Amino acid sequence: MSTQLVSERTAVRRRSARARAVSALGPATMLAGVAWAFLQPYRLTLLHPHGQSFWWLVVEPPLLVLAVGLLFHFVVAPGVLEDLEE
Repeated sequence: MSTQLVSERTAVRRRSARARAVSALGPATMLAGVAWAFLQPYRLTLLHPHGQSFWWLVVEPPLLVLAVGLLFHFVVAPGVLEDLEE
């Protein structure tokens, strides 16, 4: 095996338990939002809003939980994981 190939090969590091927990918070929150939407479908008024405004349709609690999970996963978690690696 060439030494160049060995030096280019990246070493796989195991993440700590804290890093795995932080990286799992976003997907777990999104899963909780989807589960909440399925368990309480009457909270989502997407089918028959009956005169409700746009904000009534957008600001639904399960959708907000899903949005917070996405925000955490893509905005907050990378910085926290970078700090944990140092």
